[in-house]
Amino acid sequence: MLLGFLITVSMAVWVLSFRMLERGPRAQQMAAQIVSIVTITRAALTHSAPEMRRELLFDLASDEGVRVYPLEQSDQVEPVPEDILMPELQTDVRAKLGGDTKFAGKVNDVSGFWVSFKIGDDDEYWLMLERDRLEHAGLQWFGWALIVLVISLLGAGFISGLINQPLSRLAFAARALAKGQQPDPLPEAGPTEIIEANRSFNQMVDDLNRVESDRAVILAGISHDLRTPLARMQLEIEMAKLPADARDGMQSDIGQMDAIIGQFLDYAKPTDAASFARVDLSALLAESAHEATRLPEVRITTDIGNNISIPGNATDIQRVINNLIENARRYGRTAGSTIAEIDIKAGIESDQAVIEISDHGNGVPDADKECLLRPFTRLDTARGQANGSGLGLAIVERVVKRHGGQLQLLNRKGGGFRVRISIPR
Repeated sequence: MLLGFLITVSMAVWVLSFRMLERGPRAQQMAAQIVSIVTITRAALTHSAPEMRRELLFDLASDEGVRVYPLEQSDQVEPVPEDILMPELQTDVRAKLGGDTKFAGKVNDVSGFWVSFKIGDDDEYWLMLERDRLEHAGLQWFGWALIVLVISLLGAGFISGLINQPLSRLAFAARALAKGQQPDPLPEAGPTEIIEANRSFNQMVDDLNRVESDRAVILAGISHDLRTPLARMQLEIEMAKLPADARDGMQSDIGQMDAIIGQFLDYAKPTDAASFARVDLSALLAESAHEATRLPEVRITTDIGNNISIPGNATDIQRVINNLIENARRYGRTAGSTIAEIDIKAGIESDQAVIEISDHGNGVPDADKECLLRPFTRLDTARGQANGSGLGLAIVERVVKRHGGQLQLLNRKGGGFRVRISIPR
């Protein structure tokens, strides 16, 4: 818009300057044209035989658009409309045809450009030209200026598009990174400023990935140390020295910390697509549903189709299912009850294996659904008090994407939260 405004202003200034500069030459050109027509017409009338003048006037009117009328004292004359060229044009015409030359814009209610001339000393006539004949040449410049303006505006739009495209790409990548997603590297091409901005962004993403990888290695070491028999033996010896209540609290803390570290490792663990095999999804869901029935305060309802299989990693798919069931158990308790009712459904839609795991809890506000997929994010106010690391759904999304699938977070009709997963078969 700014480029268009500047171009429009510059074109307006150019048009005004052009009109100022070409006013004199154009007035002279039009005056010369009028004088030439009047001179030729007067010469033709003067040297033609009287009986041929009527036919001559008819030819001038039909072929040249020139009409000649006798000038009478009773003619009703209206002046020429105001125009920036008229004063200079009339001065030039009078300089050639005589100072007593008259001009009119309308004579006897007939519009046109009227100019008087004499034949001899007594006979005076009006010569009438169509105004379009004089104005057409003067308006040509306006058409060219309009064409130049349109081309300039199109060029401005193209230039602004070239500038906005990389900025939009950078903004899209930044939003994806803010959501915990892995954006594609930005192209390091174009103007110097765009290259520097994209290069800095790519470097920042690489640094974040490197930090995440280092964190996974450190956590893996900690988890390994905590899980070795020697470490556990040392912990048990130290805990034996503590009072019973302190020992129970410490065991609970260690168990919770071990579970959180396990989630960290699951989130950082890569998936090798080359190791994919056919996974019996129906059997995995049935097994997970059966195991979930052993959990306290859980009621499971299933609707699982038979013989549903997908290419993938069975361990990762099992982890996704267990995470979703655990998420529903923790945060999806039915209002006014201590029981978490969980519905597990699976089927085939358009050559896609579709899994739906729903609860009957409070659901999640639409504005907060994207936040659930961000690592280390918990919506305590929407889903109850959370005790995990905030990686459950982030792990689910990462595994689903690595299997070429799609994850949708929906609110269930009648209350509750529903997770829908579609994976190609």
